[in-house]
Amino acid sequence: MMRRKTGMKAGAVLLAMMMMMAACRQAQHEAATLPAKPVDPANLDTTVAPGQDFFRYANGKWLDQNPVPAAYGSWTSFHELNLKNEQVLHEILAEAAKNTNAPRGSNLQKIGDFYATGMDSTKIEAQGLQPIAADLARLAALQSRQELERELAWFHLQAVPALFVFDSGDDDKNSTQVIAQIYQGGLGLPDRDYYFNQDERTRQIRAAYVQHVAAMLRLAGDDSATAAAGAQAVMAIETRLAKFSSTNVELRDSEKNYNKFSAEKLATLAPAFDWQSYFTELGIPEPGEINVGQPKFLSGAAALLDSVALSDWKTYLRWHLLAEAAPALSAAFVNENFEFYGTTLTGAKELRPRWRRVKEVIDNLMGEALGELYVARRFSPEAKTRAQAMVDTLLAAYGERLRKLDWMDDATRQAALKKLSTFGVKIGYPEVWRDYSALAIDRSSYFENLKRAVQFERRRQLGKIGKPIDRSEWERECLLSSHAQ
Repeated sequence: MMRRKTGMKAGAVLLAMMMMMAACRQAQHEAATLPAKPVDPANLDTTVAPGQDFFRYANGKWLDQNPVPAAYGSWTSFHELNLKNEQVLHEILAEAAKNTNAPRGSNLQKIGDFYATGMDSTKIEAQGLQPIAADLARLAALQSRQELERELAWFHLQAVPALFVFDSGDDDKNSTQVIAQIYQGGLGLPDRDYYFNQDERTRQIRAAYVQHVAAMLRLAGDDSATAAAGAQAVMAIETRLAKFSSTNVELRDSEKNYNKFSAEKLATLAPAFDWQSYFTELGIPEPGEINVGQPKFLSGAAALLDSVALSDWKTYLRWHLLAEAAPALSAAFVNENFEFYGTTLTGAKELRPRWRRVKEVIDNLMGEALGELYVARRFSPEAKTRAQAMVDTLLAAYGERLRKLDWMDDATRQAALKKLSTFGVKIGYPEVWRDYSALAIDRSSYFENLKRAVQFERRRQLGKIGKPIDRSEWERECLLSSHAQ
């Protein structure tokens, strides 16, 4: 869920991004000198008049020389920067995987084991559907609405947004606090418009989606007729959820998407839903205040639990489990998943290499552990000191300019200086790295490693609910150029 940031919060985020840009660029410079030209004349297409097509004028030759690779749906200069960092990460991961003598429990051991299991395609192929067999059996055995609600809590602990999304997040009207958040969700297509727009492209995507769901159900063991009926049931449920969903334009209205409820008051939106049991299953029996982004959606979605047959809900959950698990399963699931979500939706023609896909998983789930190894190789303490000095100079210059602005009255000047003094500076890497000691990673199963890492991160995020915002926490890693840019 994208959150809008305004005012001081936006300024702090912008400054933080500037700090990381400086740090990351310095780290890249230590390995290779990159061109520092703000505008490279070699990229210009001077055969086009800038007043006629400025984009082509400014980027024409670069576009001609950099066609979109088959594995991507788009391509920019930021992708090029990411590729440079990816090569460094590739080396780090490969070396860690070869190191079978790393101290048990160390980040090096966990990163190495995680990557080694992800790259073991032979073992992953041999396992087939086995990694989620127990979960599929549990879904098949559901016999009541109460069991269905407990299953939703399990799905949300696995970061699978079935029916709705539950997460932690900053309180938009109390910048010191983290609160529980509930948002619309449960769709397999990108947003509600994909279910209702009648242009040819969207109709084709809907048809392809139903075919994709059926194909995944067949891979999971259904015969063709059962899979086809299951796909139609999934589409019917998601279409009804989409009817309750806000449009992308409506989601931009921060006031309408801010609606605080107590856990008890949630019963007014979904009276039949056992919220206390749900929160207990999540490990947060007393969540405190909850922002319900789209109350109309939650009411409508919860009502469907009674009006839709349990057998259809079981198929719906089965599909969403398969969709989330597919990238970590055997090639048949990986390829079918990519055919729809990669090719049909984004236009990518070629699946990215396995090492890149595994790298992304590790970066998303153990980013600071990987970042610590990256920093040790690419960002020296001396570079951080130089970057800090540059930032200190910038902040001093901002303060000096604010003091000298003749058009600014004293009250505004003092407010601006106070705002400047509150900016938090984060350069290169955290002072204290995240503790992954409670996360067990070994060389037995890639999917089990993935599952444990997801649960670890989900519990870490949900554990923030009801607590003050930790300003020292890093939300982005220096090892990703696009984050800094």
